[in-house]
Amino acid sequence: MKSILVTGGAGYIGSHISLSLLEKGFNVYSIDSFINSTNKSISILKKYSQVNRNEFSRNFKFYNGDIRNENLLIDIFNEAKKNNFPIIAVIHFAGLKSVLDSTNNPLKYWSNNLSGTINLLSVMEKFECNNLIFSSSATVYGHVDNAPISEDSNIDPINPYGKTKAYIESLLFDLNKSKNRFWKIRILRYFNPVGSHSSGLLGEDYKGENDNLFPILCDVAYGNKNILDIYGNDWPTKDGTCIRDYIHIMDLVSGHLCCLESIFSCEDKISVFNLGTGKGTSIIELINIFEKVNNVKINHRFVERRNGDSPVLIANCDLIFEKLNWKSERTIEDMCRDCWIWKIKNDD
Repeated sequence: MKSILVTGGAGYIGSHISLSLLEKGFNVYSIDSFINSTNKSISILKKYSQVNRNEFSRNFKFYNGDIRNENLLIDIFNEAKKNNFPIIAVIHFAGLKSVLDSTNNPLKYWSNNLSGTINLLSVMEKFECNNLIFSSSATVYGHVDNAPISEDSNIDPINPYGKTKAYIESLLFDLNKSKNRFWKIRILRYFNPVGSHSSGLLGEDYKGENDNLFPILCDVAYGNKNILDIYGNDWPTKDGTCIRDYIHIMDLVSGHLCCLESIFSCEDKISVFNLGTGKGTSIIELINIFEKVNNVKINHRFVERRNGDSPVLIANCDLIFEKLNWKSERTIEDMCRDCWIWKIKNDD
């Protein structure tokens, strides 16, 4: 049985991938500091997983801690080794991810994202674990004139969050060139993950102030928030609002599983893939779709542009389809519906 370490395992994406890995028969070691998330997702995994109770308690281990804590990481790798199923791959989500917060608190982002990753990679080397899937972001592209954006587009992030992701990518390419060990790395540049698990039990349960669009949409529709702020209506787009490529969380999960399988089955040392749909939706279009699908009303207003935003971010996903035969399957309507189902089931 293969053991996988998931960093940021209590977070939005980390909890969804952990559930899917368990259901596919992997041992999952999960670590999270709860800086962005809560332990609610871990409780849900334990309570609702379709994995047999005895198997779940044996196959899933959670650690509350920070990946900058080298001793804790060493303890996790040692425990897996002691159980005769050493960790053979890491899926690395842990890190801070708010564009706005990163512009206000850049030191916090460099410390968490870059220092944490360096520490993780160092411990991986000690235990000869050289398989990594890294959670990157479309923010590494910055302002790009061409859309959709392919993986060979210029890397020029315009905010500290995107810069930390770009520097980590650069580090991974340096690591890939090193002579002392054979690394296999997949760098996945996410566009905008949204939606929830089909059960409605897992979703984007973010601690603190969330500046992601979909949770705010849900809060306004539910009455927890009065109005949605739209940052600018004078962008160079068809209706003046930013255009984004939204991808369903379960499609994102399937992309990770596809890349994990490619690490185990093919010889490519390092690959970079966009994960998106290749379709752009403006904020005004999204509001209209959300209202129609869920029969709700979204009160909104236009405010000044937000520092660090780009007008258009749409993925070209041809490369991952060509290499791994992966593509997204779910629609923007599916994303709106599943987000709302999760909100209704989990508002507290």
